Amino acid sequence: MPDFTHISPESELSALAPITLEEMDSVKLMNRVDSKYLTDEATLLPLLRDAGAAGYRALTTNGTKTAQYDTMYYDTPGLQMFLDHHNRRLTRQKVRTRIYVGSELAFLEIKRKNNHGRTKKKRMQIPVGEFKTFTSDREASAYLESKSGYSAGELSPSLETIFRRITLVNPAMTERLTIDTCLCFKNTRNGGEASLRNGVIIELKQDGHAPSQMKDILLSHRIKPIRVSKYCIGVTLTDRNVKSNRFKLKIRKIEKQINNRLI
Repeated sequence: MPDFTHISPESELSALAPITLEEMDSVKLMNRVDSKYLTDEATLLPLLRDAGAAGYRALTTNGTKTAQYDTMYYDTPGLQMFLDHHNRRLTRQKVRTRIYVGSELAFLEIKRKNNHGRTKKKRMQIPVGEFKTFTSDREASAYLESKSGYSAGELSPSLETIFRRITLVNPAMTERLTIDTCLCFKNTRNGGEASLRNGVIIELKQDGHAPSQMKDILLSHRIKPIRVSKYCIGVTLTDRNVKSNRFKLKIRKIEKQINNRLI
């Protein structure tokens, strides 16, 4: 994966009170409204300090507040799920497997977005060894077809995404904030690689449109909302032949916000 020197947020994270996975059970938000934001690593540091002052807690597992994620997106040979997003289809879905590296757990996850902007996620645990080959698992294949409408034979690995994630929870336990840094992409079909360099993708996850103190904190740091998909950006950055005019415009906007060239 591409190499880049990153700014560590460990000092700021150490000041945030911890929260365990068990405590977070009530904030799973599997049926939710997502708001995404984009910033850079330098701006993330004061945001974390303000979050701590406002009482937000950081998910802590195995003594660390930063988790490593490895995600494999699956798609049809013609990249139908990618193109559904590119062509602005309101109802769309993504199929992926994900390894939570620190806990050595792997899941098959199916995300579906409806025409009201709500995202529903369904998942089942799979063996870690099936991260890239879940379609050979009869139970996982049946689950895929029942939840997505795709059969295992229609899909194959498309893009691997590796990143580090910080997860914050507000004092009222009504929202989660995921902060993804060190994003790297590898196209499993052509071998292309890319990264988001110092870019940081933030996702505010709520069950509805309740008032959020985090939105005020983001606004105070001039962190603006953006419609962005890690899968679609990763494919666009690693495949010059794919239809991606709309996403290339998005990449130019990202480059401007993080002051870094990606292509």
